[in-house]
Amino acid sequence: MRRRLLLSTLAVVIVAILLLGIPLAYTTHRLIYEEAHQSLGREAASILGGVALNLESREGLDERKIADAYPNRYIVIRLADGKTVTAGRKYAPGRALTAEGATAVARVSIQQPVEDVRNKALRQLLLIGSLAALGIAVTVGLAMFQARKLTLPLVDLAETADRLGSGNARPRRRRYGIPEVDRVAEVLDRSAVRIADLLAASREFASDASHQLRTPLTALSMRLEEMIDAAEYPDVVREEGAAAVAQAERLVAVVEQLLARARHDRTGDAVAAPIDRIITQQVEEWRPIFRRDGRDLRITGDDGLVGLTSPEGLSQIIATLLDNSLVHGAGTVTINTRRGACSVVVEVGDEGPGIPPELEPRVFERSVSSGKGTGLGLYLARSLAIVDGGRLELISSRPAVFGVFLRPAADALLAVERVVSGPA
Repeated sequence: MRRRLLLSTLAVVIVAILLLGIPLAYTTHRLIYEEAHQSLGREAASILGGVALNLESREGLDERKIADAYPNRYIVIRLADGKTVTAGRKYAPGRALTAEGATAVARVSIQQPVEDVRNKALRQLLLIGSLAALGIAVTVGLAMFQARKLTLPLVDLAETADRLGSGNARPRRRRYGIPEVDRVAEVLDRSAVRIADLLAASREFASDASHQLRTPLTALSMRLEEMIDAAEYPDVVREEGAAAVAQAERLVAVVEQLLARARHDRTGDAVAAPIDRIITQQVEEWRPIFRRDGRDLRITGDDGLVGLTSPEGLSQIIATLLDNSLVHGAGTVTINTRRGACSVVVEVGDEGPGIPPELEPRVFERSVSSGKGTGLGLYLARSLAIVDGGRLELISSRPAVFGVFLRPAADALLAVERVVSGPA
């Protein structure tokens, strides 16, 4: 492309110079010769004037003085009495320009070497040619600069597009001062931002899915191990098998929730759910794991509370809090349920050292961990709570106590009644 731009610009300039230079050279050549003829005519008239003055003063014509006054000229003066006076060197026929003048007393013929006029015309033509060559050289330089200015941005944009295709979606924010090219660069930058967002969302989803699936899969594996160990006891096998099936069903629900988050949707499954049943289910699943570590789970607080949530989501939140206490906490884990001023609260706490002060303000941020986990559990648990209209808060740092705040089912029913009945 750069070569085509250079050749096309050079061709246009050469054509323009030829269209202007040839008429200019021809006109200059003619003007120089016409000026030489006019100059000779003026010199002949001047000589005639001098001859008339000399004749009136009765002074003779001095050939040397005439030759000195008009150097490089051949002058012939023919007086009325037939006398002829010459001055200068005579030129060969065809080698001189001639002009004549006449009065009543004399006739003058003056010649100038044609080489002088030809040399002057040649110098002017060389000047015109030099200017044309300078114009072509300047044009070549400008064309190369312009071609570089136009082609380098295109090469840069091609590299940017290639980087986007290879997965490097970092926008370059580079502009080139050319509106059309800058518009393409802006489109590529916006595409890079969108691609980066999509890649980040994809990576986050993969990370979230791997983390969220780890907890129910661990519990499911434990149940299956219990079934294998209790194979000699049919009743126990049936009980453990039912628990494993329930855990598998909850695992499927978790996957569906993760897919909904990947689509930036809400689950839409928030219902009036019995809190005690969900907590009891989680305690039954996690108690064997805590017992292996010499620890215990305890349920306290108010019974019969009903909150507005999705059972699978609340189960996953409690499972995440229990897993967090198992890894980072110590002693007995207490799950306390109570009715707050305008919410149903589920508190999960342990007897461990709690959360370090430097991590306390950022405990719910993504990828923030004390080094023993992935830093995703609490972040995802809070996300699940928000999806169902609740919230997850840190109530106490040392020892660590987390609270899940849910809307009471009665508040939800009251809101529905107000919508149906309308204003009073």
